[in-house]
Amino acid sequence: MTPRIPRRSLLLAGLAPLGACSRPPRALDVQWLGPDPERGHRLRTTPPTGQARARRTEVLVLGAGVAGLSAARALRAAGRQVTVLELDSAPGGHSRAGLVGGLPCPLGAHYLPQPGPQLPELQDLLVEWGAAERRNGVWRIQEDRGVHSPAERRFDGTAWQPGLLPAPPDPQALAQHRRFAQQVAEAQRLGFALPTHRAAFGPTHRALDAQTFDAWLDTQGLTEPGLRWYLDYCCRDDYGAGSALVSAWAGLHYFASRHGFHVAGDDDEPDARPPITAPQGNGWLVERLAAPLQEALITDRVGLQLDVERSGVRLRCWSPEGLEDWHAASVVLAVPLFVAQRLWRSPPAALQAARLQRAPWLVANLLLEGPPLPRIGAPLAWDNVIQHSPTLGYVNAQHQSLDPRPGPQVWTLYWALPAAERPALLSRSASDWAARVLATLTPTHPDLPERLQQLRLTRWGHAMAIPTPGARGQAALVALRQLQGRVRIAHADLAAYSVFEEAFMAGLAAAQDLLHSS
Repeated sequence: MTPRIPRRSLLLAGLAPLGACSRPPRALDVQWLGPDPERGHRLRTTPPTGQARARRTEVLVLGAGVAGLSAARALRAAGRQVTVLELDSAPGGHSRAGLVGGLPCPLGAHYLPQPGPQLPELQDLLVEWGAAERRNGVWRIQEDRGVHSPAERRFDGTAWQPGLLPAPPDPQALAQHRRFAQQVAEAQRLGFALPTHRAAFGPTHRALDAQTFDAWLDTQGLTEPGLRWYLDYCCRDDYGAGSALVSAWAGLHYFASRHGFHVAGDDDEPDARPPITAPQGNGWLVERLAAPLQEALITDRVGLQLDVERSGVRLRCWSPEGLEDWHAASVVLAVPLFVAQRLWRSPPAALQAARLQRAPWLVANLLLEGPPLPRIGAPLAWDNVIQHSPTLGYVNAQHQSLDPRPGPQVWTLYWALPAAERPALLSRSASDWAARVLATLTPTHPDLPERLQQLRLTRWGHAMAIPTPGARGQAALVALRQLQGRVRIAHADLAAYSVFEEAFMAGLAAAQDLLHSS
């Protein structure tokens, strides 16, 4: 993948003081990689006028993220003529992949939890792609697609510990962990699903949605520091914001919609369902979704204005060759809701009413000539988390390789930033952000600067919808899911949070609605 954004090698200022480096400071190759934020910001300006080239298709899908690709796949399977327009130079959205030093790595999402029986559509897709099988009625992933052991480790300030959940330090702490496990089990009986709309949303759900996760945990007397750190980490990982910001519904949904909560140190073994991944993260999923589209996928297109007309739908967009007017019988808007609000000139009331906060993310891919010196404790794992770091830790993109020989590897570091950092994410230089990234890693890996060869940074200014209190229960989101007419909304935003499963199912549902209404 070759992003079409300007790039330059930069001298990383302050490299020597960040680590115990025995060699003199050297020029480090630091570059931005991935989407150019200025391209999306064209929507902020008045749409340009002038002559536009007229183009036609039967169904137009705007956005080649997971939801858009899922919708296009279902529509093409039904025999419809589909054209997909994508803002960036490559499809995939926040699940895109890239190459650093010739090695594949994620630029965004890096794993998919194994889908349960509530998601037969996704299970079927993974079987179709050879990533899973059904044998004697039992669905299971292929061994090479699951995360290899060791899967996770956590640096507690002294040593690397296996797993992410700190073991309860005493019987009182253990009792709290077990009580939270019971609360999750009760939530599962109440009804939580993935996708979320497949479970009822009743008064108890609304009460959970009305308060923060932290407030709910306090009322339950769940205050043990290790448990609270872990639950906050899980929220930052899935929602881009911690337990003080997301709703109690979201905090319980993380566990209750999947495989529950296992207490570290208990004798019973947790359900062994390793996440599904590849060196390029979820890039391998979107690559397969996009592959059949070929010429029907058109990149480098910025949607400017959408109008619903008597004879169909017209979308004006910018292309490198000039303005284009796309005419279609129907449109799937597979873009975030805040983009759809700017794009649709006369939007329905539900779209105008929808409100979601969004989390900015920084993803850093570090090319190392070889693994750093090991620290005491658990060995290098797939997911490596430094406890109490502002980042979410790093994933070793080469962990799935079966080659035991040490060699070059790429570490992908994830950083869910506070909303106040969004302007700095756009304005500060790549070298500034590289220095911040290294400052979070070198206390744990002092020799990292010596082994680091390249550093690639990806900016996602509006990466994830945050399920803050009240977000999930918005009537506007229900109305948008049921929208009729020539335009369908297909995005994970309809679930009030952003994960692959919700986006995939939103795209599939939008396609099915269009097919059934025609």
